[in-house]
Amino acid sequence: MQLDLNLLAALDALLEEGSVAGAADRLHVTSPAMSRTLGRIRRATGDQILVRTGRTMTPTPYAISVRSHVHELLQQAHLVLSPSHALDLSTLERTFTLRWHDSIVGTCGPALLAAVREQAPGVMLRFVAESMTDTPELRRGEVDLEFNANQPTSPEIRYEQVAEDRLALAVRPGHPLTHSELTAERYASVADHITVSRRGRLSDTVDEALARLGLSRRVVATAPTGTTALQLIRDSDLVVTVPELVARSAVADLGLRVLPLPLEMPPIPLYLSWHQRYENDRAHAWLRDLTRSAMRCAAAW
Repeated sequence: MQLDLNLLAALDALLEEGSVAGAADRLHVTSPAMSRTLGRIRRATGDQILVRTGRTMTPTPYAISVRSHVHELLQQAHLVLSPSHALDLSTLERTFTLRWHDSIVGTCGPALLAAVREQAPGVMLRFVAESMTDTPELRRGEVDLEFNANQPTSPEIRYEQVAEDRLALAVRPGHPLTHSELTAERYASVADHITVSRRGRLSDTVDEALARLGLSRRVVATAPTGTTALQLIRDSDLVVTVPELVARSAVADLGLRVLPLPLEMPPIPLYLSWHQRYENDRAHAWLRDLTRSAMRCAAAW
């Protein structure tokens, strides 16, 4: 039997996209053409690969078992067939799309942008807003690097924890909470609070921690982002509890005070994620290194 690498590429796309239409879009072919290719793959493997369940298609046990191996084989083939040369940053022209929380862009973005401009002036960075829901852009390769507190679950997504954050309390200068020792009791009783929730939730893990101490706080509003919440408290006695990296920008931009949260809360892991197709991409690896440095410096500040 003659090996057809096109079938391997098609199989990789089908397993990652989970649909004929998605695989066809990725490989820039028509859906009927991809359906015919799926038929060839089924005949070659003796397995259905994808089976319809309602309106979606589900990979077979065999397909799940070979998914990572298929991708590794395809990556090895690309390395063999691609010219081997050192990365020349001075002539590199490429646009990278980064999906980060807006506060992280404000905290870590300047250092990253400065390093990129110095080392590779032909590289452009496209920062896009963090999504409210899980989206397929990272899986499809439309986003190069994602940075947030969520550990990816898809097997084709590579990730690493690059830093940790912690919750902190932001208040205006002269706020009553700054006049004496900040305790959990004073935190809960002295001030009214704003929560941060994209879905408008008026309680979060802080309330659970307070409840374990027999305490509760009065939440009077919710804001969709930490940046918005910080704006709302600037000229009032309201307080907001946000990750410290979010609060830091408020120190300079809004003149707010940042206080340690008087509660035992677990640290917030910060993950850098990318699709496995970029694992051996030299330019992508260079950008990952710069991003790690920028994030770790910001987290240690």
